[in-house]
Amino acid sequence: MRAALTLARGATLALLMAACAAPPPRARIVLPTLQLAPASLGRTLALQQRLDFAFGPERRALDALLEVDAQRVSLAVQALGRSGVTLSWDGVTLAQTRADWLPAAVRGERVLDDLQFVYWPLDAIRAALPPGWQVDGEGGTRNLRHDGTVWLAARMADDGTVTLENHADGYRLTVRSVSLDAAAAHRVEPTMPAPTRERAA
Repeated sequence: MRAALTLARGATLALLMAACAAPPPRARIVLPTLQLAPASLGRTLALQQRLDFAFGPERRALDALLEVDAQRVSLAVQALGRSGVTLSWDGVTLAQTRADWLPAAVRGERVLDDLQFVYWPLDAIRAALPPGWQVDGEGGTRNLRHDGTVWLAARMADDGTVTLENHADGYRLTVRSVSLDAAAAHRVEPTMPAPTRERAA
């Protein structure tokens, strides 16, 4: 696995991978937007990640660098040696860059929501959900439900490996993470292009 990328920072991870693999089908239901404050995570994160995505018969492997502190969520994703997406979220504004070769369907909002569903506290997620949606979790699992049906599920193994199942958009994402402290000896810092800024909805 090639060492990390740079960032200004933001998974989707999953939607990015889905778009790279094949044109996605129409979602069976629209998942709610989270857009949680970075500080609501309650800790810092600095992870080098290997992303293995399955969309039907398609498979994709991506590298990512994720960093979170009280002020900002940042993510950089690389596919096949090329920078795909970088994004930065400060709780108000979502700034992102995307490669021209990515389909227009790739949305930074979905990237951010997947990350926050996996790592943020359940209470913070619960407070952001619209009526009709519920989140529950026990141990290393959590589920997002609507009318009793699970549409998004995450499982975290003892070694920190995360499996995310998005039943609304039809993909599975497996994330293997290493702390940047452990990966520091192999770290590479490419230059990130200046982001375009979009106001969050």
